[in-house]
This record gives sequence, C-alpha cells and structure tokens, in this order.
Amino acid sequence: MEKKDYSKLKVWLDGRIVDYRDAKVPILTHSLQYGSGIFEGIRAYKTNKGRIIFRLRDHVKRFLNSAKICYMNLEYNEDEIFNAIVKVVKENDIDPCYIRPFAFYNTDQIGLSAYNKKTSVFIAALPFGAYFGSGKEKGIKCKISSWHRINSDIVSVRAKSSGNYVNSILGNFEAKYAGFDDAIFISENGYVAEGSAENIFIVNNNKLITPDEGADILFGITRDSLIKIAKTIGIDIEERQIHKDELYTADEVFFSGTAAEITPIINIDGHKIGNEKLGPITKMLSDKFYDIINGNDEIFNDWLTYV
Repeated sequence: MEKKDYSKLKVWLDGRIVDYRDAKVPILTHSLQYGSGIFEGIRAYKTNKGRIIFRLRDHVKRFLNSAKICYMNLEYNEDEIFNAIVKVVKENDIDPCYIRPFAFYNTDQIGLSAYNKKTSVFIAALPFGAYFGSGKEKGIKCKISSWHRINSDIVSVRAKSSGNYVNSILGNFEAKYAGFDDAIFISENGYVAEGSAENIFIVNNNKLITPDEGADILFGITRDSLIKIAKTIGIDIEERQIHKDELYTADEVFFSGTAAEITPIINIDGHKIGNEKLGPITKMLSDKFYDIINGNDEIFNDWLTYV
C-alpha cells in the first residue's frame, strides 16, 4: 500500500478539530506501550446521491461497547462521537475515505495499570481505496496461519482492542513472508475463525456458510450486512463451525470487512478455489452490497448516513 500524505488532514481530538500534524501525544503514551487502545474502521463513499457513511450508528455503538469491555471511560456519548465523525468527514472532503476513531489512555507512565487515568478520543478521515489493491477484483491467495486465533478465555474477542491485533499482525507477516496475501486463522477448538482483519464466508452447493460465535470471531458489521442481504435475496445462509478442509473444497470463499469490503479468495495453501474467479454467489452479494451503498435499495437505506 502506497504511503499517503496526511499533512493536510483535519482531525478531531478531544472535542476539537485540529491539523493532523498538531495532534500530538507523548511517545510514552500508555496505549502505545501496552496496546491498551480501542478503535473502529468505518467507510465513507461518494455516490450519485451524495456522500454516505456506511452503518455509522452501528460502528459507533461497537466503539462504545469496546470501551465498556475494556474499562475505558471515554467521556463522550454515542451522539457526540457520531456527530464528531460526520464533522471530520465534512472537514476533509475526501472520497472515498476510511474513518478511524481511536480511544487511548493519554498518560505517559511506566506501569500496566491505567486505572482512572485520562482517556483521549481521536478521529481521522483518510484517503483509502481497495485494501487488497487489484486482489479485490482478481482474488487473493491465503495461508492457514500457524498461529491460532485468540479466544475469549484470554482476552475479549468482542472488543476492537489494539492489543488483540498483535495476533493478526503475526499471522499476516507469516503469510506475506511465505508469498501469500493474507492469513486465515483457526480457532483454539480447531475450526475456521477469520482472516487477519476480516470475517470469512464459504459457498458450497449454493449455500452461504460462515463461522458462528463459537469460533471466537469479531462480529463484523460487513459480515452482519451480508447475512441480512443474503436472506433478502433468497440465498441460504448457515452460521456454524467450519472444518479447515472445507475451505479447500469450497465452491467459493471470500473475506468481508470494512477495509476488505468483499474480497474473493482464489487459493488457500496452494489449493485452487473453484475456478479461481469471482464466484456467482460472491458476485451477487457484492453487486447488492454496492447497490445499497449507492442508495438504490429502500430496504437498507437506514444503513446510510448522508453527509
């Protein structure tokens, strides 16, 4: 991914719009040292009907739930965070963009406990295209990671906590060094969990299948969107545990996520998936997903916040 110039961006930090270069914290900030921050990833798109932010209210609710799980007092309510995100998107006028709310302990102490310490909230809207580049259309190659997916006996998998993603980074690095685009994680109980930062779906015999909550997955908002879309357009959907070898024999496999959107997987561990092209069910869901984003579906119009 090419390096971006963020120097002209306007960001929101603790209630104020400031220049990106002026949003500074101490190098010893607790959340940098110990991974104690929480975050969200949200997309905004330019459409024929105006700029929209996708499922903003749901992302803000998950952000606040992450804070609650992690004992963080953000000092801002749902509407305040919601309105701050809208303001940042308007200030920057970028299409398309990726929105990053981030909450962290703004204290430069040494020591694990940040109990009762100040928290800060930062929101940025960044220029952002396809997460996997041309792979979004052509498909990507994935490796089953030797690292297991973290589970809720260790940390909360329901919180988008910065520290959780060390697990993801290790798997992604391992896959990249082996010549793959990304990793697929197996849960501690031996079933398929998710990608490094994506949920996963397979298609077999025209049925859409995705891991259930027993796989210790993060409940992705794009995942939830696709499940709801599938039900409205008559695609059979099943949430259940998935064996690793089911990936190798699936008709179609794809990732979903705010960054990844809908990205087909055409090869796993050297096994070709389907005909190594965008499968018909994946395409049907993808087409409907972008119809909704462009405001062409009244059923899901409440997923769009016009800015």
